[in-house]
Amino acid sequence: MRIGHGYDVHRTEAGRRLVLGGVTIPCEFGLKAHSDGDVLIHALADAILGAAGLRDIGYYFPDTSEDTLNMDSRIILKAALEKAAEKGLRFSYADCTVVAQRPKMAPHIESIRKCLSETMDVPVDRINVKATTEEKLGFTGSGEGIAVHAVCLLDE
Repeated sequence: MRIGHGYDVHRTEAGRRLVLGGVTIPCEFGLKAHSDGDVLIHALADAILGAAGLRDIGYYFPDTSEDTLNMDSRIILKAALEKAAEKGLRFSYADCTVVAQRPKMAPHIESIRKCLSETMDVPVDRINVKATTEEKLGFTGSGEGIAVHAVCLLDE
């Protein structure tokens, strides 16, 4: 068994679409990024790559490439799983924590889990997503950004 940890953060930006875990969430802001800004998938993909002993998503999907401009982050997630599989590793479980003051995440958790399970072709009970605020402290508490921590297990 191998364990990986991923962390990502993006700044909020008015007028952008907010995508978390492959799901578009109604909100007055989105996340500033070269891709679609899906901070949850970015953290999860980095956790998978880390567990596989591989480089981070920026190495494989640089934010300087026109090929990755506005990219659907589900492509990144699938690629991380494929790279792990090439090393003889298969996904077992993930636990992700969204850190955001707003929007409220509770109404979207199950649809995010379902989207991730479909994207990864794993049972939904293999993916946990939860959310917390930072009680209006720091950049997430002030609404300047959203962060995600992800931990995953891969089996050899």
